[in-house]
Amino acid sequence: MKRLRAVMMEGVVYLPPPRKVSSVTVEEALLLRRSIRAFTGDPVRLEDLAMILWAADGVTDARGEFRSAPSAGATFPLEIYAVIGEKCVVTAGGEHLAAGVYKYHPHLHALIPRRYGDFRRELEAASLRQSWVGRAPVSVVICAVFERTTSVYGERGRVRYVPMEVGHAGQNIYLMATALGYGTVAVGAFHDEAVAEVLGLPREEKPLYVMPVGVPRRAARLSFEDLERVISAARR
Repeated sequence: MKRLRAVMMEGVVYLPPPRKVSSVTVEEALLLRRSIRAFTGDPVRLEDLAMILWAADGVTDARGEFRSAPSAGATFPLEIYAVIGEKCVVTAGGEHLAAGVYKYHPHLHALIPRRYGDFRRELEAASLRQSWVGRAPVSVVICAVFERTTSVYGERGRVRYVPMEVGHAGQNIYLMATALGYGTVAVGAFHDEAVAEVLGLPREEKPLYVMPVGVPRRAARLSFEDLERVISAARR
C-alpha cells in the first residue's frame, strides 16, 4: 500500500488512515515501554502521529460507535489535542506541518487547527517548567468534558470513570509510541488554567494529561530472555 500524504483543505489536516505499520508485538511494546524525558531533535512523521492519536481516541468500528479506549456508557468525555513545534512533524512528501495547536477529530481522523505558532515553551511554562515538554517535537494533551459522563453517572463519573479513561488513553499512547520507535511520558503536574489558555480550550474542557512525544535519546534494551533471567533469580 502506498503511503497517503496529508490532504489540506481549509486548514484541516486529513491524516493517513489507520493501518498496520509496526512489526512490534503487544508483548514487546509492554516490555519496552518506559517514561522518556530526553528526546533527539528528530521530527515525528505525520503518519506515526496519526497512529498515536488514533490509539488515544480513534474510531474502531464501521459505524463509528466504538473507540480505541473504553468509555463508561460510551459517553466519550475525552478530547485530544496536539501541540506541534516548528518543523517538528514531517509528511511522507518531506513537507513540514505548520506549527500550532491542533484538535484531533476522531470521526474524520483529522487535525483541526486551533491556533498557529510554536507554543511549546508556553506549554512548558504551564507544566511547571518541565523541560521535556518544551523540547519534545509534539505534545499530546488529553482533556475531558466531565459533564458527558457525570450527566449519566453523577459524581462517580467525575472521581472515577473519567480519570480511568484518561489512564486507558494514556497507556495506548505509550504503547503505540513505543511500537513506532518513539517515547513519551505522562505529565500530570501543571497549572490547569495555564494549559487551557495555551490550547484555547472552551470552558467545559479540562486538561488532565500532557504527553510529550519524540524520538528517545536512549531507548530500552531488553529481551524476554533477559526478563526470564530476572524472574528466575528472584525465585531462588
